[in-house]
Amino acid sequence: MNFPVLDVRNLSISFPTDAGIVRAVQDASFTLAAGETLGIVGESGSGKSVTSLATIGLLPKSVQVTGEIWFHDPRSVSAEPVNLLGLPAGDRRTYRGGQISMVFQEPMTSLNPVFTCGDQVVEAILLHAEVSQEEAQKRALDLFREVKLPNPEAMMNRYPHQLSGGQQQRVMIAMALSGNPAVLIADEPTTALDVTIQATILELLREIRDRRGMSILFITHDMGVVAEIADRVMVMYRGRIVETANVYDLFAQPQHPYTKGLLSCRPRPDQQLKRLPTVADFMQVQTNSAGQLEILAKTLDSNQTETLWSEVLISERDNRYHSLLQQKPLLSVRNLTKSFPIRTGLFGRKTMLNAVDDVSFDVYPGETLGLVGESGCGKSTLSRVMLRLIEPTSGEVIFDGQSVFNLNAAQMRRLRREMQIVFQNPFGSMDARQSIGAALIEPMVIHNIGNSRDDRWQRAIALLERVGLDSNAMNRMPHEFSGGQQQRICIARTLVCQPRFIICDESVSALDVSVQAQVLNLLKDLQQDFGLTYIFISHDLSVVKFVSDRIMVMNQGKIEEIGAADAIYNTPQQDYTRQLIQAIPDTRLEDLQARQTQRSAKVNSFRS
Repeated sequence: MNFPVLDVRNLSISFPTDAGIVRAVQDASFTLAAGETLGIVGESGSGKSVTSLATIGLLPKSVQVTGEIWFHDPRSVSAEPVNLLGLPAGDRRTYRGGQISMVFQEPMTSLNPVFTCGDQVVEAILLHAEVSQEEAQKRALDLFREVKLPNPEAMMNRYPHQLSGGQQQRVMIAMALSGNPAVLIADEPTTALDVTIQATILELLREIRDRRGMSILFITHDMGVVAEIADRVMVMYRGRIVETANVYDLFAQPQHPYTKGLLSCRPRPDQQLKRLPTVADFMQVQTNSAGQLEILAKTLDSNQTETLWSEVLISERDNRYHSLLQQKPLLSVRNLTKSFPIRTGLFGRKTMLNAVDDVSFDVYPGETLGLVGESGCGKSTLSRVMLRLIEPTSGEVIFDGQSVFNLNAAQMRRLRREMQIVFQNPFGSMDARQSIGAALIEPMVIHNIGNSRDDRWQRAIALLERVGLDSNAMNRMPHEFSGGQQQRICIARTLVCQPRFIICDESVSALDVSVQAQVLNLLKDLQQDFGLTYIFISHDLSVVKFVSDRIMVMNQGKIEEIGAADAIYNTPQQDYTRQLIQAIPDTRLEDLQARQTQRSAKVNSFRS
C-alpha cells in the first residue's frame, strides 16, 4: 500500500472570541501511514488536541475549519479516499467511532458514572455493528480480555468509580476498539497515570497496533513518551507544524530550536544538572512587520552553555549529602500510622486500611527529601497527616523540637506559618472569585504579617516578582493565568507566611515539561534564597532525582527504602524501586534505533 490512511492538507482552525478571531491551527499538513504511529508533541495551546478533534469531527459548529482531511480505508484498497471535511454531519458520524476512534486524557470524565463499564462498551458495539445484544456482550468481554483487564467478567458489571485510573483507561481503549477502527487517536492517554501504569498502557497500545495493523495518532507533551511509542514525530508550536521527522532523527539531530528546547528541559535520571534548560534558552519569538510571529534560534556562548548543562560534581553532591545529615533534624516522623475504615465482602464487613503504616524518617534543614511511589501508596496522606490537615491514628511528628499532635488550635495556627504545602492543581487551590492580590494578602492578615495594607500590598508584589510575575497580576483573577503562572502564584502565596518547611505535593505533575522545568528551577532558587526545606512528592522518579538530595520510596503505606538520590537510582535495593526506574521512558539513542529497526520491519510487513 502506497497511500496514507490520513492525509491532512492545509488545515486551519479558527475560534471566534470577544476579542476577535483566534487561529488555533494554521495551514497544517501531514500524513499518517497504514500501521504507523505518528506522535504530535507540543505545549498546551500548540494546537495538538484541536487538530485531533477536527479530524474526528468533534469541534463546535461555531469553529471555522478549512482545508482537507482525506481518509482512505487501508482494508479496502479499491475504496476511494474520502474528504471528511466535505461530508454532511450525518455521513461523518459513520466514520467517527467506527473508522476513526479516540481515547481522551481523563477516562473518568469520558465514562458515564451511572452505567456499568460493560454496558457502555456494549452500547458502542451496537452503535457500529448490526449484532444481537448477546453477541455484543460477547464482543465486549473479548475486548476486555484484549486490553488485559483483570477478571474481565467481573469488570463487565463494575462502575467506573470502582476501577483504578489505569483500569478506566483500559475500558476507554476497549470502547475505542469496539468499531474496529483503522485509526486510533490517543490524546494524552497516559498523562494522568503513574509511570508504571503509563508503561503498561504504552505496551498495550503497541501490542494492539501491531496485532490489528492499526494506525495511531498519539498526542502528548512528553518527549519521553513519544520516544517509547512513535515512528515519526510532528512538533507543533502556536498552531504551526515546526518540524517533522522519524523518531530517531528527531532525538539525534533536532533541527528547530523549539524541538531542541523540548528535548532538553525534561530531567534525565542519568544526569544531575544544576539547572534545567528551558525552551526560552533555545529560541526567541518576535513579530515581524507583517504582524507574523518569527522564531529565531538563540546563539549560546560557552559560558551560557556551561551554565545550562553543567552537572553537579559527585564530590559536591556527596559533601552536601553528608553535611545535611550531620545536622539536627528539622522534622522527625516516628511510627506514624493513618488508618481508614472500609467495607469489604458480601455483607460489607468493616475493616481498617492502613494508608500510612508505621512510617519513621527525618528531614534535615535545607534539604529536599523526594517522596516517590505510585498512586495509592500513601504519599499524599502522609503529607496531610504531617501538617495535621487530617488527624493521625497513631505515631508522632516533631517539628523543630515540638510535637505537632500535642498542640492546641491557637498553637497549631502559629505553627502553620512554619509548615506550608503546594498542591498539584493550582487552580483548585485558589478561590476563583478572589483576585490574586486578595489571595496573597489574606494569609498576612490571618497571621499578623505586615504593618498596614500598603505594606502587605508591597510584600505581595515583591513575592510575585520573585516568582517571575509582575505587579499587574495583583488585580487579575486566577482564570486569567496559565497553569504554570497559577502554580507560581500558589508558591508566592506559600512564601507569604515566611515558612521554613514546604511540602510540594505533585506540584509540577500537571504542567507541560517546559513549564515544569521553569518551576523546578524556581523551587531550587527559592530554597537557596530563603533557606527552605522541602518534601517533594511525585510519581516521576526523573523529576524527583533532579530536585532531591535524598529519595524515600513508598509502597502500600510503608517505606521501601530511603537514601541518597544517586544511590537510590544507581543501586536500588528493592524490587519495587527497580520497577519504578525501569518504567521511566527510555530516550537513549541506541535503544531508539533498535526500536525503530524492529518497528520498520513490522510496518513494512503490514503494508505488503
